[in-house]
Amino acid sequence: MSMRNWMVLALSWVALLVVPSTHADSPKLGVAVSDADVAAMDISVDPTGRTLPPGSGDVETGMAVYAAKCANCHGVAAAGGKGLADPLVGGMGSLGKGAPKKTVGSFWPYATTLFDYVRRAMPLDKPMSLTNDEVYAVSAYILSLNGIVPKDATLDAKTLPAVKMPNRDGFVSQWK
Repeated sequence: MSMRNWMVLALSWVALLVVPSTHADSPKLGVAVSDADVAAMDISVDPTGRTLPPGSGDVETGMAVYAAKCANCHGVAAAGGKGLADPLVGGMGSLGKGAPKKTVGSFWPYATTLFDYVRRAMPLDKPMSLTNDEVYAVSAYILSLNGIVPKDATLDAKTLPAVKMPNRDGFVSQWK
């Protein structure tokens, strides 16, 4: 086939692809997303904590929030629920063994990941329903149960990223 024939063939294919799309009606699916909609969902928190929201919470408040909004699935003192949710505590030193127990305290590399996950996904039946203060408090409580922060700890946008998780060096991080 000559070069001219190849060009005619290629242009024919382009015409077949372009022409129908210019005459076809749009399926009119969905709606345009506004900047406000995007901002409301853009709540990611990275390990540096630079995108953490204002607020604060302490262990004692976190215990009350946890009892009211988390214990039903995660069990008393975050030890595991009625088959619904894994334990959030324990497992220290188990990662190098045959049956590792991956919990917040034993596995997660950054405390900011706990905050991000709780704020975004918990409670399971009402995700994103906790206030920032409640998320800081629940994070403080869970970290305290794991022995990572003291029982009188208060967490906020400054103190949370400074928490050194036991398995922080167990991951290769793009954030370093």
